This record gives sequence, structure tokens and C-alpha cells, in this order.
Amino acid sequence: MRDRTARLVAGCTAAGSLALMAGGLILAYADRHLVPASMTGWDVSDVFGDVVNMALPVMSFVLASRRPGNRIGWLALAAGLTLGLKSFADQYWQRALVAAPGSVPAGPAALWVSTWIWSIALALIAFSFLLFPTGRLRSRRWRPAAWSVGTVFVLSTAALMVGAARGWADPSASASLGQLLSPPVLAAMAICLLAALVVSGAAIVVRFARSAGEERLQLKWFAAAAVLVVATFIAVILTNSDSVAALILNNLALLCLDVAVAVAVLKYRLYEIDRVISRTLAYAIVTGLLVGVYAGLVLLATHLLSVKSPVAVAGATLVAAALFSPLRSRVQRAVDRRFNRARYDADQMVAVFAARLKDAVDLDAVQADLASVVQRALEPAHVSLWTNNRG
Repeated sequence: MRDRTARLVAGCTAAGSLALMAGGLILAYADRHLVPASMTGWDVSDVFGDVVNMALPVMSFVLASRRPGNRIGWLALAAGLTLGLKSFADQYWQRALVAAPGSVPAGPAALWVSTWIWSIALALIAFSFLLFPTGRLRSRRWRPAAWSVGTVFVLSTAALMVGAARGWADPSASASLGQLLSPPVLAAMAICLLAALVVSGAAIVVRFARSAGEERLQLKWFAAAAVLVVATFIAVILTNSDSVAALILNNLALLCLDVAVAVAVLKYRLYEIDRVISRTLAYAIVTGLLVGVYAGLVLLATHLLSVKSPVAVAGATLVAAALFSPLRSRVQRAVDRRFNRARYDADQMVAVFAARLKDAVDLDAVQADLASVVQRALEPAHVSLWTNNRG
């Protein structure tokens, strides 16, 4: 009965989040020509980001319904609902106050909600870091840290709610945080929020450093996706958010993070993480090397050897294609040696066994050697070998 109630609550919350996000997209499409270009939410990166955000309620529903005892799923559900409210409130107040003033009621209220609700989403992320992946604090010693993080976000949200109340009388005053809060309050809030996020991030780092076994694999899934998010976020900052490609890649990285969290909490195919990391690194290195070779050959042929551009491009493409397979094999072995040691050792054992097998003539010795190799390479709980001795 409790599991059924959990599924019902999770399903209703996720459905509400998806409905709010879809409503925000509909309003953005309807008002795309009626609001200033700086405010419209209907461009490629914004729409793609809204669609990617829809994965969060779906993922959180799966976690909360399958692992109702783990708080991560419920925090993700609340974060999805917060994102839905933020998305809908943004487009609703633009409709009520800018695109078609007076066409819908409660425009200032929507602007007020839109101004402060992002802090709730940030608080949920911070608490997810503190509790990931088990849904509990690592130990009682982290309770003061959790209370401190909670206090910071409660006070920050309260300050934003009070400041955002100015938007009821003057909507233009809610254009930026600098107009809502006094400089000392804004500076204190920024410092405290940053400190709270650092504490939450430190919880993940400490847990990873002291983890082992299954929990370490769960954290590896999270860490691998988090690296992608950080890398793409840096690309967005370097391009001043002007690059659509960088924004799309950042949203794809966030989608990967949702998937990684789901895999980690559900413990689905945890042991594939070393393979995922090694393959990702290998192909990234190979791609970078081949792009460098390709660009170098094109520049060499066109500028130094005076070869026509189409011929240089074709030649560089053929060279890059010929180098791909041997380069990938060498890079993959080097990456496996560092990041997927179990697979590398297993391959080495199999290669050595195959070399010994060429000169083996005693069937009993071959059977014993094979069983030993399988035991050391795969570490199964039990090894049995059946042979057909008839004829």
C-alpha cells in the first residue's frame, strides 16, 4: 500500500511538472513575436533546454517509484516541479505584463514567483549532493553542515521573496537582483550561497575519497557526468552564452547527469562505468588527434606545397581515415591500462593463455589452466568446466 501511494504521489508530481513545462513552451511559442528578443524563450537553445529539463521529472518519477526509501528521487521530483513552476511563471508574466498586458490575471504574482523560486531549485541540488547516492548523510558529523546549508537557503529565499515584492507595484524593478536587494545584502547572499554549494560539493568529494565497492561505482557514474557538465559550462562561459552549440552541449551534459544519477541510484549496470569512461576518453583523444592531423595536413598542403584546396581536403581525409583504426587501438590500450585496469588485465591474461595453448598437449593441464585464467580474469563466484570425452 505504501509503495502504491509513493508511485501515485510521484506520478502526479511528475505529471504536474511536465504540464507546467509544456505550458511554458506553448506560451513562449505564442508570444515569440510579442516580447523583446532579449526576453523571448523561443530560440533553439532555450527550447532545447526546456525539452531536456523534461527528462528530470521522468527520471525522478522512476527513482521515487522504484526506490521510495531513497530521498534522492523525492528531491529530484521537487526540483523538477520547481523547474516547471519557473518555466511557466517566466512565460506567464511576460504574457500578462509585456506581450498582451491585462490579457491574463495575476501577472505580478507570476513575476514574483519567477524572481525567487530558482533559489529553491539550487537548495534541492545542494541537498542532493549532501545525500547522494544513498539518500542519507554520510555520518552524523555532517548534520551541522546540512543545517547550515538549509539555513543559508531559507534566509536567501526569504530575502528574495521580500525584495521581489517590489515587483507588484513596479514590475521593471524585478529586472535584476541588484534592483531587488541592497548591495550589502546581495554580497552577503552571494558569499553564503557559494559557501553552501562548496560544502555540498565537499560532501561528494569526501564520500568518493572514502568509498569502496558498490558506492564507489555509484559515485563514479555521477563524477563522469559531472565532469561533462563542468566542461561544457566552462565552454558556455568562454563564449559569453552566445554559442548555440555550447548551450546545446551543456544541456546534453545535464541530460547525461540525469541518466547517471538514475543508473547510480537504481544500481543498474553499475559495473559498466569503467568501460564507459575508458571508451569516452579514448574516442575524445582520438578525435582530437585526428582533427589536429587533418588541420595540419590541410594547412601544409595548401600553404606550403601550394596544393589546391579540394585535393588537400580529400588527401587529409584519407589519411585521417587510414589512421583511425590503428590510432584508436593504441589509445584504447593506453586508456584501459589507466582507467579500466580490470579489462586490461583480463585481456593480458587471455593473450598469455592463448600463447600457452599453442604448445599444450595435455587436456587436463589445459582445463586447469583455463579455469585458473577465468577465475583470475572474471573473478566469478564459481567456475565449472564440462568436456565431452566421447569418441
